[in-house]
Amino acid sequence: MGVTAQPVVLGRISGLFGVRGWVKVYSYTDPREAVLEYNSWLLSGNDGWQEASVAEGQRHGKTVIARIDGYDDRDKAAGLIGTEIGVPRNWLPETDAGQYYWSDLEGLGVVNRDGTVLGKVDYLLETGANDVMVVKGEQECLIPFVMDKVVLGVDLAKGEIRVDWEWD
Repeated sequence: MGVTAQPVVLGRISGLFGVRGWVKVYSYTDPREAVLEYNSWLLSGNDGWQEASVAEGQRHGKTVIARIDGYDDRDKAAGLIGTEIGVPRNWLPETDAGQYYWSDLEGLGVVNRDGTVLGKVDYLLETGANDVMVVKGEQECLIPFVMDKVVLGVDLAKGEIRVDWEWD
């Protein structure tokens, strides 16, 4: 059974681990092993998103490994490499005020304090110091996601992020 709503992507299957169907997971969550808090994942495929049960998983050094029900050997699990891992948005915990999931920000319009439309958030980058929005419009620009300094406000209902940003 396929899933119609676009899930929030939490990671992807990046490789194999051992011979019993375990896979390596490149997790986008913080901490990395938080992807294992879900008993089921939605896996991307040619027929859309399909639900799969996570049999077991754990952090293994700097990576996360998991075994998915029905994938009990290396050959069968090999077909999962490159598959995105997602969950429905309503499975995610609520965020605190002023905090947002990246997936909620992607696609929002970005408007400068003077009313100039800069474009839409294409994706975000983690730089260490702060997250950065990659905004695509007439030009592509990188805007730090720093609340109350650069980001003046986020209005999810209006689909807009207001910023104080000077072009270089």
